Amino acid sequence: MRCPFCGHAESQVKDSRPSEDGAAIRRRRLCPECGGRFTTFERVQLRELTIIKRSGRRTPFEREKLARSISVAIRKRPIDPERVERMISSIVRQLESLGETELPSSAVGELVMKQLKALDDVAYVRYASVYRDFKETQDFAKFLGDEGLAEAAVED
Repeated sequence: MRCPFCGHAESQVKDSRPSEDGAAIRRRRLCPECGGRFTTFERVQLRELTIIKRSGRRTPFEREKLARSISVAIRKRPIDPERVERMISSIVRQLESLGETELPSSAVGELVMKQLKALDDVAYVRYASVYRDFKETQDFAKFLGDEGLAEAAVED
């Protein structure tokens, strides 16, 4: 593994342990060249996935990009980070098990929305506002009405 600090081609594994309920291995590494320490994660990848954007452009699937988009939706919400990591792993497994190597971005978005709805209503609406490209407050009201969340929001 290349050192992220000095670029040296090799590093030494100092510690390995299971992470994320056994879905990954966390490795602490040391660069023999500069002495830098860093962490890597090793996960099973069933197949290479390509995401087809709305514009038709194709990009490789990136777990980190998925995690970033979810973290924006859940920012400042009382959600356990371990639960979020399990949700992300679940979404990735579902995408890989679809049997396709090329997936529309809408498939990813719908899976994320389904998982977020079960996790937290506020995060769900935040994500939906970006995913569905809300332009006006009426878009929020219509979405909340369609989802049956408006009554829940008023009761809180």
